[in-house]
Amino acid sequence: MGASTLPSGDAVGSCPAPQGRVSDMQASSVVSLVVPFYNEGKGVEVFLEAITATLADIEATTFEIICVEDGSKDDTLTRLLTAARIDPRIKVIELSRNFGKEAALTAGLDAATGDAVIPMDADLQDPPELIARMIEKWRLGADVVLARRVDRTGDSLVKRGTANLFYKIHNHVSHLEIPANVGDFRLMNRASVDALKRLPERQRFMKGMFAWIGFRTEVIDYTRQPRATGTSKFTGWKLWNFALEGFTSFSTAPLRIWTYIGACSALLTFIYLVFIVTRTLLYGVDVPGYASLLVAILFFGSLQLLSVGILGEYIGRIYTESKQRPVYVVRQVHGVHHEP
Repeated sequence: MGASTLPSGDAVGSCPAPQGRVSDMQASSVVSLVVPFYNEGKGVEVFLEAITATLADIEATTFEIICVEDGSKDDTLTRLLTAARIDPRIKVIELSRNFGKEAALTAGLDAATGDAVIPMDADLQDPPELIARMIEKWRLGADVVLARRVDRTGDSLVKRGTANLFYKIHNHVSHLEIPANVGDFRLMNRASVDALKRLPERQRFMKGMFAWIGFRTEVIDYTRQPRATGTSKFTGWKLWNFALEGFTSFSTAPLRIWTYIGACSALLTFIYLVFIVTRTLLYGVDVPGYASLLVAILFFGSLQLLSVGILGEYIGRIYTESKQRPVYVVRQVHGVHHEP
């Protein structure tokens, strides 16, 4: 899958309805929900009950619920298959192993057939009640409808602080601005989903990719609730790696910074050299001490190792992308036609 210049939304799909009017296609439309599952066995029934109750109140809309089972070690798959036998709207994509949330989300987007697609988490921190409001804004002409968290009391203080810090740093060093406090929970029309599917990355930072494709966007604010069941699968180490993925996916600033650091270090070293030579020639003062020399060597050696590590992050991305392995592998599909 090669890179291509993305056409505008009007060229990719159907034109959005004028503001305040509903097109015939949108008046009776298909909306796909894409939900990754990983070790969510205790919450499967809770999530599906909440979703089906919410969808029952939304008129003139047919839904498909695409559940991506991402190599869980518990009984998540069994519970999903049981639910799919009861409700034909539920489609289950079983991945061959755990590929991670970004890959599972990609698998669901590839399988979605709806006129609009809504990715969401299975922990009910993304309130299903917002789905109706998202669809309403889409029917009024929005290509993308974002759900923005205005209160994250359901998250720990550390997670809230590090998330805010990530958005500030990323949006400062990158040419791409990622909306703060916006996760994967959003509605995308068919044109934006098709544009996203054409992006060729193997290592996928979905928040950045969502922002990169653009399209006409509306925002809905909501209060993020605690998880209905279970615990978050994102540990501190995984969140750190996720942040690194975000920086290296959409910015070369970390590489450029070391150019500036190298230039400043060279300038300071030259100034110090002139000072030492001048003092020695004019005043006969020898260069003092072994300690200062050792500190200087260790300091610049550490800078070199750090810069090599940052360079290695980018080289590693090139290595991974060059192998062109698929983002995910499907073991079996239950109830939906799927072409990876």
